Amino acid sequence: MSSSSTSSPTDNSSHGSLAPSSFGAALNPASGTNTSTQSNAQKPFSLSERLNFEIYRYSSYSPNYLPENVLVDCPNDQTSRWSAYTNSPPQFLTLKLRRPAIVKKIKFGKFEKSHVCNIKKFRVYGGLEDEHMVLLLEGGLKNDNVPEVFNLRCLTEDGAENLPILYLKIVPLLSWGPSFNFSIWYVELHGQDDPMYTSARMKSYNSLREVEIIKLCLKHFRQQGYMSAFGALQEQTNVQLEHPLISELHKCLVLQGDFEKAERFIVECIDEGLMDEYLYKQDYKHSWHMKHTESDMKPGNRGGHQLVVDAKKRLIYLYGGWDGYQDLSDLWVFNIDDDQWSLLCERSELSNGPTPRSCHKMVFDPISENVFMLGRYLDNSIRTSDYIKSDFYLYDTRAGNWMQICDDTSQVGGPQLVYDHQMCMDADKRTIYVFGGKILTPRSVNATGAIEPEYSGLFSYHIATNTWAQILVDCHHASASMADVLSIKSRITHCMVFHNKHRKLYIYGGQRGKEDLDEFLSYDVDTQAISVLNKEQPHHGTTAGNEAKFEPSSGYTLRATIDCERDEIYIFSSLSKVKDRRDIQHVDASNSFWVYSLRNHKWSRIYYCRHSGQDANSISRMNILGASKGDGALEPCPRYAHQLVYDDLANTHYLFGGNPGICQQQQLRLDDFWLLRLEKPKREEILKHCRFLVRKMRYEEMTRQDPLKAMQYLRHHIAAVIDHNDAEQLNNFHKLASLLFKNHDGSLERECTTPALCADGEDLETDPDVSAKIRDEVVDGPATENLSLESNESLISSGISETASSPSSSSCTKRARTECTPELKNKRAFLFNKLVQLMPASMVQPERNLSDFVVM
Repeated sequence: MSSSSTSSPTDNSSHGSLAPSSFGAALNPASGTNTSTQSNAQKPFSLSERLNFEIYRYSSYSPNYLPENVLVDCPNDQTSRWSAYTNSPPQFLTLKLRRPAIVKKIKFGKFEKSHVCNIKKFRVYGGLEDEHMVLLLEGGLKNDNVPEVFNLRCLTEDGAENLPILYLKIVPLLSWGPSFNFSIWYVELHGQDDPMYTSARMKSYNSLREVEIIKLCLKHFRQQGYMSAFGALQEQTNVQLEHPLISELHKCLVLQGDFEKAERFIVECIDEGLMDEYLYKQDYKHSWHMKHTESDMKPGNRGGHQLVVDAKKRLIYLYGGWDGYQDLSDLWVFNIDDDQWSLLCERSELSNGPTPRSCHKMVFDPISENVFMLGRYLDNSIRTSDYIKSDFYLYDTRAGNWMQICDDTSQVGGPQLVYDHQMCMDADKRTIYVFGGKILTPRSVNATGAIEPEYSGLFSYHIATNTWAQILVDCHHASASMADVLSIKSRITHCMVFHNKHRKLYIYGGQRGKEDLDEFLSYDVDTQAISVLNKEQPHHGTTAGNEAKFEPSSGYTLRATIDCERDEIYIFSSLSKVKDRRDIQHVDASNSFWVYSLRNHKWSRIYYCRHSGQDANSISRMNILGASKGDGALEPCPRYAHQLVYDDLANTHYLFGGNPGICQQQQLRLDDFWLLRLEKPKREEILKHCRFLVRKMRYEEMTRQDPLKAMQYLRHHIAAVIDHNDAEQLNNFHKLASLLFKNHDGSLERECTTPALCADGEDLETDPDVSAKIRDEVVDGPATENLSLESNESLISSGISETASSPSSSSCTKRARTECTPELKNKRAFLFNKLVQLMPASMVQPERNLSDFVVM
């Protein structure tokens, strides 16, 4: 058992923010200090302390690599580790704490150098019982010698209570050497196990569990029709299964079969916004539109240009770029409302503006309405000490003129000349942030070998005082090793956006040399705290790539925007680098659009479009500009060196130009202008969906009682709530007609010959015109297809038993048809369960079922 109890800094952040300067100290508590003999009175209380634990169980171990080795941190001893005997799953290591605790962090120590047995992917589970644990973390370790700390989930699913655990299980999934056994060198847990702190949380947690158990019983009793037991349990415990409004819906839909009243109730729920949370969680639907402007003049073909948006005045500014033959210095403005381009400066250098350039960056200041510009790319042949200067410009949109702010920012505390950097605007504090990029240095005529590239750090420029400051240096900078200097791993081709409410810069991806960086970082500009957002996020799939983790692939084509009101970051990923080939005809050439929710900390891929490769000589202009989706609509073809901006007032993206990367036409650049709209499903859509489900259920019951009436209901009421332009909805609607000829045992008949149907309408049997009319309404489909609301399998999985679902008598009389049989109640209950899943979880019955916990 571990005996050390060294304290660690308190951290209540959900993602473990730590300042760069204190990062190492915070993650590596002082070794050799044993404070376990101190009394609680002498030791200051902390919510995060080092916790004692012992090895409880393990899957296997190799000789000399015992599980107990993880209790001791010896990074210079290659044998000081637990190593599984095999890498065949499941391999695990279960730890037992000395008492229940709220565990917030787990630290993994490593060997003094990279090792093939380090775990590349793992999961961590926890619980009060070793046989019943929940997932606390899914992540992976880097293959280096730096210890890593991960935040563990320490709250219940609804976030209402702390999650106490006694057992913690580490499950390795993949090692850095795929054929090598898993190894863990050292484990440290941080949290709080003081009974004075945990007892109240244990009590709250157990109370929460008890209420959930009672609700599961209430749900089971109601679904099975044990209403006496339901009433008695609810009265004795005073626990309500759901909000009274939801109980009213259950009464009118399931018990009474009053479908019209149920519809009215659903309308009220939607109008009150009870389904807005569900709508917010749905993915966006996207639509691209190529802009055909009214202008006689418009910007020509180019890549490496820049766009900025003045959302208030509905203007987009474009400057410069490379047209395949030369750099450009023209300045354009696009009026969104008038749908027109205007040329402001054909050659800006003739108006005291910047020289022709590409790979520069621009930001728009909404306060002064000025455009700021920094950086550019220079060909190696003209990189002389006289020419390499980091000039800094602004364009005054009110006065319509250029001004050079500084001839060389490196001489006044700013960055050296860079390209492929990123710039963001903090309008509230009148500050511009510049991060990353490759520093251009004078070429050396006598140089014989490759020069190691230099990368720029993080700088800030305060507009009001015209002052620069360096915040973070690159990790390889000469001063990075100094104790009082903050550093960061700089990069190129990354994304960076600024959230003006969170007061944070968000940085994703990038490249450094041949290394692709898939980190997702946040930097708090006020506290200087850095967090790694994707360290603890679930990694889906079995491979190590970004797509396996369901994130945008890192590369040089990512473009990012942000919506601070929605707390969402958007990333457009286009032509990717595959083995250094920039050829659009490659099989992997594709576009994808991603959304990262800062509220849920989850990625969503809105769409993925692969461009079908063709011979470059046969590609028409339209095929280059738009990759057809197959339904006649066009989307931008994959590209790089394009620009994407976001109009946060209209929630619209604009994309212009770029390089399609065709090897046979290396000078080809694009001048296409696209608009991208993202829309969540609306209340009207969810209302139609709910009405369809309710009316479908009513129609199914009608087909058993009055087929002719059911046919009219299908034509006039169900047809009114489907989208006739949606092929899937239309197909399902047509197939519903076959229920008119289905026996109650499930088979389809071409004639109405079942006894029950004859009892209901003998005239239908004898009137050939009526029979023919019904048959004409039927769209041919597979006779064996189950078209009812759910199959038996779905009823079982929803916790609804079929025990009493079939009538006790084999006769099919009219009375048996019109009564609410257990079978009908089960189907209605299944519909009710589907509807309440659209409501807030706090208002409705538990999603799980009591039957889920019974395994026979």
